[in-house]
Amino acid sequence: MNVEEKYKAAKQEYEKWGIDVDDILEKLKKIKISINCWQGDDITGFEVNPRKLSGGIAATGNYPGKARNPEELRKDLSEAMNLIPGKHKVNLHAIYAETGGKFVDRDEIKPEYFENWVSWAKKNGLGLDFNPTIFSHEKADDGLTLSHPNKEIRDFWIRHCIISRKIGEYFGKELGQTCLTNIWIPDGYKDIPSDRLGPRRRLKDSLEKIFQVKTDKRYNLDSVESKVFGIGAESYTVGSSEFYLNFAAKNDVLCLMDTGHYHPTEKVSDKISSMLLFYDKIALHVSRPVHWDSDHVIVFDDELKEIAKEIVRDNALDRVIIGLDFFDASINRIAAWVIGTRNMIKALLYAMLLPNGKLKKLQDEENYTDRLALMEEFKTYPFGAIWDYYCKINDVPIKESWLDEIKRYEKEELAKRE
Repeated sequence: MNVEEKYKAAKQEYEKWGIDVDDILEKLKKIKISINCWQGDDITGFEVNPRKLSGGIAATGNYPGKARNPEELRKDLSEAMNLIPGKHKVNLHAIYAETGGKFVDRDEIKPEYFENWVSWAKKNGLGLDFNPTIFSHEKADDGLTLSHPNKEIRDFWIRHCIISRKIGEYFGKELGQTCLTNIWIPDGYKDIPSDRLGPRRRLKDSLEKIFQVKTDKRYNLDSVESKVFGIGAESYTVGSSEFYLNFAAKNDVLCLMDTGHYHPTEKVSDKISSMLLFYDKIALHVSRPVHWDSDHVIVFDDELKEIAKEIVRDNALDRVIIGLDFFDASINRIAAWVIGTRNMIKALLYAMLLPNGKLKKLQDEENYTDRLALMEEFKTYPFGAIWDYYCKINDVPIKESWLDEIKRYEKEELAKRE
């Protein structure tokens, strides 16, 4: 059978449960994944005076063909987008500004330095998200930024965050798609602190000053992101989960959960339903931690499927902002984007094709036997045939055939880069 015939046969199996497959595919088309630009250049950015990675961040591997300038990065992103179904967003960091060869420190960046990104996004029908880059800088070398005891250093990063939010607002106005501007800091201590309250008090004060400057929520939404620990901050992290949960709730900003930023026994999938009870919207950075926050390329594993199930079952497709956060320099960087993003979309489709209403009813009836049986049987329903058809109607390669295009691009483009 060809793709269409397999789709029709699979569709009939799902329709027995009242699942409208055609309607699901239409809904899936409208979901935008925010694809992390930093996978393409190992988070180095394009500042005139480039700095080494710091803040507990490291990209391992030396696969050839890394993007060396904004033009190459946009070209690589375009190549990846051609292999991913749907129209999505690109998530930028401040270090991807284009300043025309002039050194501009981070507290002086301007929206005009991102005009090329906006023009490219318009041309390709994409949205943009944004992040201040509060690491890999001499004013972050001691591992402290917005919580630093030195007021001058805190003020530098406050200015950087304020202008970053204005850049996010500019993106939203220009592209007609609301930008999410997310703040993450590496602040913490390697060894046991003698004062836990002081740094958090300073961070709270810094954030309050940042958000005193208002942006239009039609164009820019703000989020804050916690972390459990980092390299060089193993004993204490200023921006803990408890800190940001409370700050976000009190200050009307979004709380962003990164799947690698919790204790290994914690699962973000279990947190989503609780968060949705208290926040209108929440944001995610979907990554794959291996033993720790290692930012591996996401795979179609149980936790990714559980995250997607929670979003779908809670009718929260319009309330959860999904971004990706991984970087692997040991494999083809464009392939990493394609694998990770396609897996995120696959997980959402998988969740949408479950008889979620029936499963909820069985739980309320305390019919746990039927619930478990159905959950297990649906694992082998012909989901793959639906996914292949979705790729076909979105004019992207089916199954692993996209690898042929990656190999062509690697030979004709990446191999020529030093």
